[in-house]
Amino acid sequence: MIPQVHKQGSKTLGLLNYLYGKGTREEHIDPHLVASFDGMAPDPGRDPGATKRDLQQLLDQPLQLLEPDQRPEKHVWHLSVRNAAEDRILTDEEWRQIAHRMVAATGIDPDDGAGCRWAAVRHADDHIHIIATLVREDGRRPNHHRSGKRAQAEARLIEAEYDLQRVNPGDGTAARRPTSAERHKAERQGRERPAREELRETVRRAVAGVESEGEFFDRLAATGVLVHKRVAPSGDLLGYKVALPEDLNKDGEPVFFPGSKLAPDLSLPRIRERWSGNAVGHGPDTATDRSSGSARVSPSTARRQATSASWQAVLIIDQGDDGQIAALIAAGGEMLDALAKTSAAHTRRELRDAAWAFERASRSHIQAERGHDRGLRQAARDLVYGGPALGRGEEGATTAMLIDMAIFLVTSAAHWHGKKEHAQQAAAAREAAEHLRAAYQAAAPMSLGVMHQRGRRLSQPLQRKQTAYLRQAVPELAGQILTEPGWYALAATLADVESAGHDPASLLAVAAEGRELDTADSTSDVLVWRLRRIADLPADASAMPEHTATAPTAARGATQRPTQHTSLPAKSR
Repeated sequence: MIPQVHKQGSKTLGLLNYLYGKGTREEHIDPHLVASFDGMAPDPGRDPGATKRDLQQLLDQPLQLLEPDQRPEKHVWHLSVRNAAEDRILTDEEWRQIAHRMVAATGIDPDDGAGCRWAAVRHADDHIHIIATLVREDGRRPNHHRSGKRAQAEARLIEAEYDLQRVNPGDGTAARRPTSAERHKAERQGRERPAREELRETVRRAVAGVESEGEFFDRLAATGVLVHKRVAPSGDLLGYKVALPEDLNKDGEPVFFPGSKLAPDLSLPRIRERWSGNAVGHGPDTATDRSSGSARVSPSTARRQATSASWQAVLIIDQGDDGQIAALIAAGGEMLDALAKTSAAHTRRELRDAAWAFERASRSHIQAERGHDRGLRQAARDLVYGGPALGRGEEGATTAMLIDMAIFLVTSAAHWHGKKEHAQQAAAAREAAEHLRAAYQAAAPMSLGVMHQRGRRLSQPLQRKQTAYLRQAVPELAGQILTEPGWYALAATLADVESAGHDPASLLAVAAEGRELDTADSTSDVLVWRLRRIADLPADASAMPEHTATAPTAARGATQRPTQHTSLPAKSR
């Protein structure tokens, strides 16, 4: 159940005309009164002898208790209460009870015998509107301070008592929802989403990994949105606002949204915080500053670097301080935005949805300690400047590798938010993980299929050898892994590891240690990508030679343990 306190108004009759009207798209069906302050208010919806002006005069009567210069200019209070799409249809009697509870909880009619006058109108199955006059029967103003939060708290109680969909409590860090007028406008214009949401995604992608204001505004301009900068008389830049060229108001002018109205972390001061950690020793150097004309990183290299940066982030999220973790989770959102922007078409939709969902998980009231997120922000930057990746070859394979790691990243974020009782953020991270799993299923089959066929073509002696390595490294998981479809891909990878001069059993033990692999969707897949990353093997196995019946002499006895930065975190996805 979602209650929303709307802006206070000055025209009671104007709001009644809307509530009892047909709606902007004639979506209002059978508008009628379900409750009122005294249970006897006229209902212009079903009583042919009652008019909207009759109801307006009744509601506004307490204003007459005050001298004209003492009457509040904006005296109209408006609350909508909406059920979730999954909820059953409530009866008028149930909505009557809910309306009484809401006006009591918010201080509009606190059950003290002198509350405000109000009426609740229902014109759809799933919601009601409550209109009230902000003057009590005794002439005093109501105590409706923080009425939105009070309505939310009451909604949580109602959900439990009426067996309705439980809505996670918010903390005030969510992006502002589009208004119903904005949603209807988008539908009329045939747009997938309201302008506010399109702009929020555009700005988030533009800010991913940026290192300066100039770079940020250059990226925004390149997207085609209209940008207006707010400049002080001194010449200092104070803020900005953006608009879609085709989103016009009734006067034919673009509708601009300030960054802070798109999301709390998209105001210019909050965006500047992202590179505030780039103090001496932390700023971009000429080798990695893609905006300075230096050599461009390849899409596959950018994905490998992002995988390593995500790995380090998981380690810190599992064990670090809250400020560090908040910064890494926010930077993880930038990395997902950049990945969605630059990936192939067959994964782009799910990656876009993952980034869109995780956007809610990237903000909380815990102050991010910038600077600790440098690796992930650089990864996002490299993904952007590396450019679009193809869905095949090394680019497609490293995309699958990165998505596999990103699942661990967002799952770790969900666990942390859960421990902090950030309900909305935890739910958003879990939703992002589901979209990433779907993207992985689209990205991985081509690369894993090549490895699977290579594994099946291994000679019997080599297959037995890889099985022995498996049993030696992870005896507790070997039985399960040998029955998985991905075992052949893992066997081929173990052979590649040995050909590269590593000890397969030792490296496999490192890849498996410290993580609860039994919670992974496919233990074999996870170990394949870990091994290929740790051993620095091509993610695309087709780039490697087929294996003969015996391992290369140079590989026998050779052991190369990974450096400290490749150590593995403590939980699996």
